[in-house]
Amino acid sequence: MVSTPLHDGRGRSLDSQGYIRREGALGLVPEAFGPVVDAARARLLGVFGTRMTGAYLYGSIPRGTARVGRSDLDLLVVLREEPTEADHGDVRALGEALGEDFRQIDGVGTLLFSRARLLSDLETYDLGWFVACLCTSLVGEDLARYLPRYRPDSRLARETNGDLALHLERWRTRIPEAVTEEARRTLVRGVSRHLVRTGFTLVMPRWNGWTSDLAEMAEVFAAYYPERADQLRAAAVLGHEPNGDPAVLRSYVDDLGPWLAEEYARVHGVKAPRP
Repeated sequence: MVSTPLHDGRGRSLDSQGYIRREGALGLVPEAFGPVVDAARARLLGVFGTRMTGAYLYGSIPRGTARVGRSDLDLLVVLREEPTEADHGDVRALGEALGEDFRQIDGVGTLLFSRARLLSDLETYDLGWFVACLCTSLVGEDLARYLPRYRPDSRLARETNGDLALHLERWRTRIPEAVTEEARRTLVRGVSRHLVRTGFTLVMPRWNGWTSDLAEMAEVFAAYYPERADQLRAAAVLGHEPNGDPAVLRSYVDDLGPWLAEEYARVHGVKAPRP
C-alpha cells in the first residue's frame, strides 16, 4: 500500500472537468525578466519575420518562479516550414547574444519546429500537449486553439516520456565526451531534470494531477515508489544545483535510468517511434 501524496494536484493543476490547466502567463513574468522577454520577442521577429508563425515562453520565467542569475530563458519558435541548419544556427546566435546582454538569465534554450509538425497526429500527445499546456504565447499565432484538451492519463504519460531507453543510449555516448567540470554539470542538470519528470509522469495518472515543480514531482513519485524515493529526490536537487561528479552520471545510466525505463514500459508502454 502506498502513502497518500503530500499534495492533491487536482486543486491547482486540473480544471473542474479534470483537464490539465495551462500553466504560465506573461503577467506572471517577474519584473527583472521583463526586458529579456521584450528583447527576445523583438529579436525573434527580426531574425525570422513572416517565416515565423509564432513563439512561446516556457519554464520558470512565465511561471513566475525564475531566479535572477540562475534561471534560463526557454523559448519555442514555430516556423511555416521545416527549420534548416541555418535556422538552428540563427537561434543559437540569438541565444548567445541574449545571454551576453542580460545577466539576469543563465543562458537561453530555444526549441525550433515547423507548424505542421506541432499539429501532426504523431505529436498531438507530446509536442502538441507541451504547447497547449506548458507554453505561454509570446508573439504570433497560438496553436493551442487547434489542439485538444488533455487529461493526466496513461496515453499522455506514454507519449511524453515513454522513450527513456533512447535517451539513455544518447547519454551514454555523451558522458565520455563531457571532459570538463562545466560540461558535466550541464549534463547532470539536464539528465536529472529528465529523470525526475519521467519518474513523475510514471505515476501521474494515479496521482491524477500535474506539476512542473521538480521537488514536488519527486515527492509525488516517492509516495508510489518509496524504494527509489531518495534517488529521485537527489535528482530533483541536482536539477537545480548540479555538480560535475561523474559518479552521478554513471548511477543515472547504470541504475536509476534503466530501472525507470523498464518500469515505464511495463506500466505505460513505449512511445510511438519518430522518423
